Amino acid sequence: MRAWHKVRVANSRGPDTLSALATETGARAVTASDAVREVDLVILTVPEARVRELPKDLFSGLPFNVAVIDTGNYYPRERDGQILVIEQGLPESQWVEQEIGHPVIKAFNNIYAKQLLELGKPAGTPGRIALPIAGDNPLIKSIVMAMVNELGFDPVDAGVLADSWRQQPGSPVYCTDLSTAGVVNALAKAKRERSPQWTATPHSPGSFDAPA
Repeated sequence: MRAWHKVRVANSRGPDTLSALATETGARAVTASDAVREVDLVILTVPEARVRELPKDLFSGLPFNVAVIDTGNYYPRERDGQILVIEQGLPESQWVEQEIGHPVIKAFNNIYAKQLLELGKPAGTPGRIALPIAGDNPLIKSIVMAMVNELGFDPVDAGVLADSWRQQPGSPVYCTDLSTAGVVNALAKAKRERSPQWTATPHSPGSFDAPA
């Protein structure tokens, strides 16, 4: 579904490397600093371990009432290696919030990109997929929930950011394409303890083909 927003896109390699994506999507390729300047909303999609490599002042000029959506997931055995405070129980998005110095909303992390692109449906359509959204500011969260609905998915309030462990990898809601009732039920069934599959080992990281 098209929402007809003006979109900027940036990466760590510079706008010139995004020309094909810009042509495909209609987004405007810019630098990272330009991507967070005078905008209404920011979507942060960065491998978890690379969050620490973002410019320390990247979000310093962004008003606190502008939503930053963290779509990321911690994959210790496949990609990120050990991030100790996450292993000790800090929800992934709370760690991201601390690293970037700006409040975040956790959303879009539990759905595959292909489904996000192809499976959005108008509100009220039977079988519409629901997505959990966690965050601390009710107003900002409501803006994100409205955007999720606009993109073709039923938004489900998943609580404050401290509750966002309920939608992390390994949870019942992760990559399951559930209805609103299904998401609510899955969030309630989540267990906070990280399973071995989602816990770093002394040999982490490996790869997605060969986790270590």
